[in-house]
Amino acid sequence: MASISLRVVSEDNWRATLQLGVHPDQQRFIADYVPIAAIALAKAFIRPGGLVWEPYAIYAESEMVGLIELAYERNSPTRYWVYHFFINHMQQGKGYGKAALQRFIALVLEHHPYCQQIKLTVHPENRRAQSVYTSVGFRPTGEEQDDEPVYALRVRDDQPG
Repeated sequence: MASISLRVVSEDNWRATLQLGVHPDQQRFIADYVPIAAIALAKAFIRPGGLVWEPYAIYAESEMVGLIELAYERNSPTRYWVYHFFINHMQQGKGYGKAALQRFIALVLEHHPYCQQIKLTVHPENRRAQSVYTSVGFRPTGEEQDDEPVYALRVRDDQPG
């Protein structure tokens, strides 16, 4: 499999993110609007919920294959969320999703020493995504947000310092 990396969406690659998308029957699982990256970029600017929003392009070698966004509250142990995570429809089924999620978790751990837990929501019918999330350790919490089950991954038990 190709090497997977995450790169901050910037002035150099933001237009390319607008070309990414999922199969039409998957759209309802990811976002209400297209292009999906436009929503991620808008949230980075508007910062809903008082959170910091950081969109990342997912690359397999030098090819952009997907998008993932981190939303967090600085120095919080539990307010770290995955949003708008998807692999472009042309690149699905190659293992990029799981590898990108693992890379994302490593990035959060490296840059956010206060983070103890990462959360996400997943459409209740999106079995494929649920399988990817549980394969890297996310577990349902029993909570819901916007009619979707919340999954959480415990990443560390201690606070820095």
